[in-house]
Amino acid sequence: MNKTRLTGLTLKQLRAFVAVYKLRRLATAAAQLYVTQSAVSVLIRQMEEELGVRMFDRTTRSLQPTPAAHDVIEIAQRVLRDIDSLSAGLDDLSTLRRGRVTVACTPTLAEVLLPSVIRAFMQRHPDIQVNVDDCAPDQFVARLIGERADFGIGTPDRADDGVQMQRLMGDHLSVVLRKDDPMAARKSVRWKDLDGVPIATVRPGFGVRPLIDHSAAQAGIRLNVAREVSLLSTALWMTSCGMGPSVMPAAYVRYARDPDLVTRPLTGPRVSRDIYVLVKEGRSLSPAAQQFVDVLHEEMEGFARG
Repeated sequence: MNKTRLTGLTLKQLRAFVAVYKLRRLATAAAQLYVTQSAVSVLIRQMEEELGVRMFDRTTRSLQPTPAAHDVIEIAQRVLRDIDSLSAGLDDLSTLRRGRVTVACTPTLAEVLLPSVIRAFMQRHPDIQVNVDDCAPDQFVARLIGERADFGIGTPDRADDGVQMQRLMGDHLSVVLRKDDPMAARKSVRWKDLDGVPIATVRPGFGVRPLIDHSAAQAGIRLNVAREVSLLSTALWMTSCGMGPSVMPAAYVRYARDPDLVTRPLTGPRVSRDIYVLVKEGRSLSPAAQQFVDVLHEEMEGFARG
């Protein structure tokens, strides 16, 4: 039996063989398998033809396993156990009873967007593990291309080869002011209104800074960045303490919800800073990852309204 070919066998044949081996009767095995007796007989015969050896000796009352059947039974049972285990595992993944989701996101966006999303997702799917890869902006796309994350949430300056982008929510550059700042009374603030005004924003090389510098240059002003920070949350409390305006994407300020601060869109030009879900081109999301993206969209709709 060591040289017997097993590649042509089917699961139906193996299940019929195991049932007959244990029960010794075609009729009883057929009842257990919910098929006809003749169907079981055909499956056993097909298996014997495939293996080139008799599996059972027929008597008037029962079927008796041959030595070949004794050799094969453990292998057949192990194959069926593995198949059943695989089927159960795939069912768990498809029904979100287990699995894992890894999201690549810059620290700022992770802080702004993910807490409420993860809370909502875990309430619905407590058995799914969620990992957040909070990476630097220049590492973001590499995480997706290298498949270290299922998908990413980001604000790319351009579409990168090998990555598909789906718009998640609209955003724009804004100026954050204390309520007692004279510019807070306006509905919007022009870039030229910030000419020479000491402001706070992120350091060069951090996320949105290149876009801020480019927009100021486009408006023809000298941007006076008096306080450069690594985290936008630092710029926010500086403004709240009376240390002057700060410039950042509007979404972050909506998240902060500081009652002493107001946000005004910057115009002339108005600069979009939309947020996207990004996936490696040609890669399909797992059921768990797709469900996370669905929850993300739901939460962002509420976030935008709020």
